[in-house]
Amino acid sequence: MKKLFDSLPFRLLLGIFLGVLCGLVFPESVMKVVVTLQYIMGQLITFCVPLIIIGFIAPSITRLGANASRLLLVAVSIAYVSSIAAALLSAGAGYALIPHLSIDTSVTGLRELPEVVFELGIPQIMSVMSALVLSVLLGLAAAWTKSETTIRLLEEFQNIVLNIVGKVVIPLLPFYIASTFCGLSYQGMITRQLPAFLQIILIVMAGHYLWLAALYLLAGAYSGKNPWEVLRHYGPAYLTAVGTMSSAATLAVALRCAQKSRVLRDDMVSFGIPLFANIHLCGSVLTEVFFVMTISKILYGSIPSAGTMVLFCLLLGIFAIGAPGVPGGTVVASLGLITGVLLFKDNGTALMLAIFALQDSFGTACNVTGDGALTLMLTGYAEKHGIRNEKQQAPAL
Repeated sequence: MKKLFDSLPFRLLLGIFLGVLCGLVFPESVMKVVVTLQYIMGQLITFCVPLIIIGFIAPSITRLGANASRLLLVAVSIAYVSSIAAALLSAGAGYALIPHLSIDTSVTGLRELPEVVFELGIPQIMSVMSALVLSVLLGLAAAWTKSETTIRLLEEFQNIVLNIVGKVVIPLLPFYIASTFCGLSYQGMITRQLPAFLQIILIVMAGHYLWLAALYLLAGAYSGKNPWEVLRHYGPAYLTAVGTMSSAATLAVALRCAQKSRVLRDDMVSFGIPLFANIHLCGSVLTEVFFVMTISKILYGSIPSAGTMVLFCLLLGIFAIGAPGVPGGTVVASLGLITGVLLFKDNGTALMLAIFALQDSFGTACNVTGDGALTLMLTGYAEKHGIRNEKQQAPAL
């Protein structure tokens, strides 16, 4: 029994189940405590995200040496291509399926969550994108100048961050997930809003799995390695992403899952997983494209033209790279595209935000799981081009 409770997937599932159950029965007075605890835990986890990014990406780039710039360009390129291809696949499915769907669009009112009892603000030392840019520039500069002192400091900093992740972030995740689902259950989103949009959510989820299958098959074919040896370890990361709705909050678990694979190079894991967590959002863009087409048909009577959707998809891939690693980050970052390219009015953007929130967790889970396939591609690229593994064993999480 102790071994079962020590299992991260079991604790995550237990947190989801208990959270939904408690949200159905808790009174407002208790929910005030739950909301406050969720807020504090979310602040702490969010604070750690830039540290994780710097602690993993910068040292990983220094280990790549002269190959750092080339691998970074390859990583960004395959992440963008994956997101754009997923978006175009979703658009094609939208033109084929949406005209034949009958969807009830009435959105019933939700109970409002109570205000937090007190706010314990824990601001990040820098934004996620600032941490990402700093990690890249610092790692590249240290590699170019061969600054041994800085490289050793970055290695020590990575060990510090690993301990923060293992002893703070991961133990908090089941409780954070439980409080998140407790709030959703209390509001009524799970029991009242989900049936209204079940059809399109199921279609989008099917799209997620199809795209993940395509990514892993392509990665396996390119690298010459068994993609199942990567995918089979991603269960805990998938469940964590479903619960947190944030690729950033899932980063620690995703690193642990990827490090268990025998076919992924440890240097590519330390470099690729944190990087892809912030720039690879294939599931989110796939979801958003299908949803905007559906809402356009519902509210404005027609689906946007093919040319408009292609432009939207190409720009969405760029905006997704800069989306914050928080729940709903992709759709929030692209509101300018939704209103400027698709010409959505206030009612359209409001409905888009509401329906996106219903499945944001599954889109995030697709993003996170897809990162494993892209890391397998990086591993294949490194081996095909003779890029040596400067560190044969990465620190275990």
